Amino acid sequence: MSIDLKLNFPNINGFSRRNLYAIRQWYLFYNQLYDFVPQPVAQIPWGHNRLIISKIKNIETAIFYCRAIVENGWTRDNLELAIKNNYYEAKGKSITNFERTLPQHQSGLAIETLKNPYNFDFLGLEQYALEREVEGAMMEHITQFLIELGKGFSFVGRQYQIIVNDNEYYIDLLFYHLQLRSFIVIELKSGKFKPEYAGKLNFYLSAIDSQLKHSSDNPSIGLILCKDKDKVEAEYALRDINKPIGISEYILTQALPKDFQSKLPTVEQLENQLGEDLNTVD
Repeated sequence: MSIDLKLNFPNINGFSRRNLYAIRQWYLFYNQLYDFVPQPVAQIPWGHNRLIISKIKNIETAIFYCRAIVENGWTRDNLELAIKNNYYEAKGKSITNFERTLPQHQSGLAIETLKNPYNFDFLGLEQYALEREVEGAMMEHITQFLIELGKGFSFVGRQYQIIVNDNEYYIDLLFYHLQLRSFIVIELKSGKFKPEYAGKLNFYLSAIDSQLKHSSDNPSIGLILCKDKDKVEAEYALRDINKPIGISEYILTQALPKDFQSKLPTVEQLENQLGEDLNTVD
């Protein structure tokens, strides 16, 4: 069949046996629910479509990724990374108080903007990395960091200084979100979430709203990024906070378990073994 198509359409590429199989697979996948090609699917390049049908088994999930490609301008590499990092499963999964602290028209978008967990594997740091190490690596990989955060985040500053009654305070990371029309204050924590973090961030948000927020801006939003959290404890911490705050976890490169590390040969052992093997060959 591919030979016949090439003869009939000599100026058109894409009729290899492999690609024709992919076209059939693509058609059968969406034909389970639709008699036509959904608009988001038709808007993305064929290479993106092939990647989606090879990785995703659920049609709703596939269409979600198609929309994300259009909205975020993802390359195929960006898409593959998003699927690998379970972008669909993570969206809207932060613990927040947005429904209570934000207007209805903004709270839904804010909830969908945040994720849980965030995958910072690209930083190349292990789980015991300190907050400043994580923060520094984020600045070195700012493009990938912004991709992981999602569409709309515009970087304002790191260790952003605010002064309240002659006292200096420093915000870990400050962003402005173009769709939410609000400042986003991010605080990094290298350990487990503690309730007092919410109080401190509430203070920072009050200062940002007073000093930076324009009259046309929406209320500033806080995000606490930590290694781990207890769901009930986090919900209690946000219950009486009057500023919009979300709490999410982040993932770094998984370090090898100690008992597994002890079974691995050292560099010296490998060099010695290599030397013995070479002597044996001689």
